Amino acid sequence: MSEKKAMLGHKVRRLRRDLKMTQAQMAEEIGVSPSYLNLIEANQRPLTVPLLLKIASVYGIDMASFAEDDETRLVASLREVFADPLFEAGDIKTQDMKEFAAVAPTLGQAVVALYRAYREAREDLGGLAEKVADRDKLQVMGAQAFPQEEVSEFFQAEQNHFPELEEAAEEMWISADLDSGNLQGSLSAYLEKRHGVRVRLMPQPVMGGAICRYDRHSKRVLISEMLDSGGRVFHLAAQTALLGQGAALEAASGRGAFGHAESRLLARVSLANYFASALMMPYGRFLTAAREVRYDIEILQRRFVASYEQVCQRLTSLQRPGAKGVPFFFARTDQAGNMSKRFSAAPGFHFARFGGACPRWNIHDAFRQPGQMQTQIARMPDGSAYLSIVRSVSKPGGGWKQPARHFAIAIGCDIAHAGQLVYADGLDLSNLDAATPVGVNCRVCPRLDCTQRAFPPLSHRLAVDEHIRGISSYVSVGAGV
Repeated sequence: MSEKKAMLGHKVRRLRRDLKMTQAQMAEEIGVSPSYLNLIEANQRPLTVPLLLKIASVYGIDMASFAEDDETRLVASLREVFADPLFEAGDIKTQDMKEFAAVAPTLGQAVVALYRAYREAREDLGGLAEKVADRDKLQVMGAQAFPQEEVSEFFQAEQNHFPELEEAAEEMWISADLDSGNLQGSLSAYLEKRHGVRVRLMPQPVMGGAICRYDRHSKRVLISEMLDSGGRVFHLAAQTALLGQGAALEAASGRGAFGHAESRLLARVSLANYFASALMMPYGRFLTAAREVRYDIEILQRRFVASYEQVCQRLTSLQRPGAKGVPFFFARTDQAGNMSKRFSAAPGFHFARFGGACPRWNIHDAFRQPGQMQTQIARMPDGSAYLSIVRSVSKPGGGWKQPARHFAIAIGCDIAHAGQLVYADGLDLSNLDAATPVGVNCRVCPRLDCTQRAFPPLSHRLAVDEHIRGISSYVSVGAGV
């Protein structure tokens, strides 16, 4: 454990207070003196690995709860918040944010949530102003649609790992006597036997814009002919979860603090999808296979009869204590750059909550070579580096009048884990000077020499000199140019 990671006194102090113990009481239970525990809590002594193991054993906690990932992610979010010109006069330093995140993480999350609400309200106000200005477009604005953001934050907080759903999927393999060679057939038989529900493959004109629909009245699951075999199995498995795994779904979603009824419903659907992935790619078998083939996504696709995107998302969920896979980040964007899915188990890799992604990130290159895997070693402003693998994928449409949808998928990990991936072969992982400088997004990126800026950084005033023209309008031009 590095020195930086070992200074975790604030977390020990928070644990002690949660347990309603004095320093003397905790010191006696973990076998140190009260004065030494006081030094640890004040970050004047490191939390050694043996002592961390002792604390985990005595209080029955997961050592991962002492990781810095959550705080690092919170600091990155706070940096985005306080980069807004609204706080320009505050002179808030990065160290202030780090201390805030360490001492009062709940308040920090509240600040981020409050700022998010402020930004969304401001955007809605701007939209309303446009509608009022054009009377032909004036209409009543509906309620703010934030459910996807809430569900995304919920999955991030849970590290995209839900033990109750993993266990339910493993139990179902046994109780339903599923056949890995004919998962679609055995799932169909299970649905009919267990729930009296029949599965029917339907023509596209009958299904219209739907690819899967459960008809409660006739007790039928209708599957569109446009889905491939992996898609059919996935939707059958998800419907199986909705019909028979209500307790597990409620237990998982119950940990989320949702502000909208729609968020809870969307979370339930997303958790059913998680169950479907866990059923198609059982944890133990999938993790073993992933390690054996060095996380070769295309091989895993064929072996588990799943789509590229399903495999990538499943890789991010391998967070079981004692049997973890590589900590990946995952993102999905459309051709306009809208990020519809995001998750990061990779410490330090953050996605912008407000605004688009960095134009230097290779996720934007995926559409230039459809279906081709592309790699990039990306270096963030704080010096951390990551291996990013991107590829475009297509989702089935409904024929000529409903064309297929195209997305770019990015998956990657910290450079320290990159050697475990087949995609790192031939790359010089030690030469970080050759890595591509990447930021969170233009608004918060501190790099003033980037020629691909779309906006000036919020943390710097825009300097305009009418006598100097640069490659970009927002790049600082040296006097010697």
